[in-house]
Amino acid sequence: MSQPPSNPYPGSYPPPQQQPGGFQPPQQPGPQQGGYPPGQPFGAEAGQPGYGAPAGVPPKKKSSVGKILLIVLAVVVVLCVGGGTALYFATKDKVTEVVGATKTRLTTPDTLAGRPKVSDPQLQTAAEQMVSEMKKDVPDATSTVGAFYGNPEKQDLVMVGGVSGLIADPKKELADATAGLSTELGVASFKSADAGPLGGDVQCGDGKADSVPVGVCVWADRGSLGVIVLYFKSGADLQKEFATMRGQIEQKG
Repeated sequence: MSQPPSNPYPGSYPPPQQQPGGFQPPQQPGPQQGGYPPGQPFGAEAGQPGYGAPAGVPPKKKSSVGKILLIVLAVVVVLCVGGGTALYFATKDKVTEVVGATKTRLTTPDTLAGRPKVSDPQLQTAAEQMVSEMKKDVPDATSTVGAFYGNPEKQDLVMVGGVSGLIADPKKELADATAGLSTELGVASFKSADAGPLGGDVQCGDGKADSVPVGVCVWADRGSLGVIVLYFKSGADLQKEFATMRGQIEQKG
């Protein structure tokens, strides 16, 4: 009796059990490889498995804190790049302006416009890293601030970041900062806003980090450059509280 051909479908792919060409049966999960932590594979997004995610296992949902942290790097980069070239003496400046600017300091109050400092460890760590980076990249700064206030679970959260020191051209630094934040946070346009009793120049706009809307206001004066971000709200919402917040952060003389 003749034997059946080894491949009953000539010209087609070989039978599945042969698995040539590098296609192997699914492997059982083994030890974690690479530098990505278990349960959070590279490329994972909310609602989608990342590369290497086991089939049928729902990915971890991105937390609100994760979205909030997307803004921190953008703010640090803008303040460090702008501030690093701005803090120096200009002998042509008026003596009174120079003296006043050198006395400007930024502080982190216990509460900001009625909001307490956040207790979330991730946000506290992010704030500390923000300050550390600004101190490293703007060594001539007389003070630096980075902090979060409010309650992210109630969608009431504010982030502040800033540096103080003698700024030769506040308008240029403001323009550079808003240009950077327009790119990083998708702010379509910044508009001039009331600077309040501390003076200087202020511009505010609407941005977004991932799916989180944010109101952004940037200020610059002879002694400081800073930004306030109000999460889950608009620039118009932030403007209503901006003068109060800045007054609690910036101290002159």
